[in-house]
Amino acid sequence: MNAVERPILEAIGLTKHFGGQAGFLQRPKPPVQAVSDVSFTVRRGETLALVGESGSGKSTLGRLLLNLLAPTAGDVIYEGRNLGNLSPAALRQVRQELQIIFQDPFASLNPRMSVADIVGEPVWLHQPLNRGQRAERVAELLRTVGLAPELAGRYPHEFSGGQRQRIGIARALIVEPKILVLDEPVSALDVSVQAGVINLLEDLKHRLGLSYLFVAHDLSVVRHIADDVAVMYLGRIVEYGEGDRVFDDPQHPYTRALLSAVPVPDPSAEAARGRILLQGDLPSPTERIEGCRFRTRCPLYQLLDEGRQQQCRAVDPHLQDVAGRGVACLQTDQEHLLTEHATAAV
Repeated sequence: MNAVERPILEAIGLTKHFGGQAGFLQRPKPPVQAVSDVSFTVRRGETLALVGESGSGKSTLGRLLLNLLAPTAGDVIYEGRNLGNLSPAALRQVRQELQIIFQDPFASLNPRMSVADIVGEPVWLHQPLNRGQRAERVAELLRTVGLAPELAGRYPHEFSGGQRQRIGIARALIVEPKILVLDEPVSALDVSVQAGVINLLEDLKHRLGLSYLFVAHDLSVVRHIADDVAVMYLGRIVEYGEGDRVFDDPQHPYTRALLSAVPVPDPSAEAARGRILLQGDLPSPTERIEGCRFRTRCPLYQLLDEGRQQQCRAVDPHLQDVAGRGVACLQTDQEHLLTEHATAAV
């Protein structure tokens, strides 16, 4: 990529809180802090993967980028335009270029509409094509995603999960977008069909020059498709950088724990590498945690001396440059303790 080329999409300090208002004769409840001060870029023609446990704010962040949710604070810049400042008419025009593919390929398709109507509806909304032109365009897109045009008259319940997801992809592509937000697009599919959908998405990215924001929790899938990776925990990015660097040399203890949980086909290699276990579940997003928000589950924190632990309790770390990527951890120079502990536990 040319060093002066501007990213196609930028998130700047995005924050989203839900609730917090008082009801009738009720005290105000603490807001749900779904996303907290998140910034990143999506480069043209490349894939940024957002990974993390369920409840970390990944899907909410994807919807903020498309302006499907209004941010509490922060900006989304698409090709130099701030989406929050656009008029409704201008935003409607931009929405052709920003599309989403949902996680559940059955719930996201209207069961009362035929495939022809589902795939063709965005064209009817955004582009002045007559019925014949729409039918031709639908047939072309169905062929593109690997479905026969003769299936256009059928309904969603007549298709398998993988076929329904291909219909969802065709619906997103019909208005010729530049960016696709892929909200866990294969997590609801059988393992036997996941590879086919992932390979289709990769082929479409290169053939059509698309940019992807790929939301996922399956790190084996992410490694195959991502150029850059952002690891989220409790609404905040804790590690962000080039995919190969993050996977080959993770710096944040949360990233290391996630990668240690990825299954390895060789049982001997699985036993030798050691497993880093996280205790408990994600804290409540309404809970205010002083200092590092990960320290309540951090295995490295338990191995630190009292002085280091006090640092973690006092400071909420932001991304800083470590080994060529952004890492939100104060104790990256102590990572050897985590490796030694995991190895000793084998």
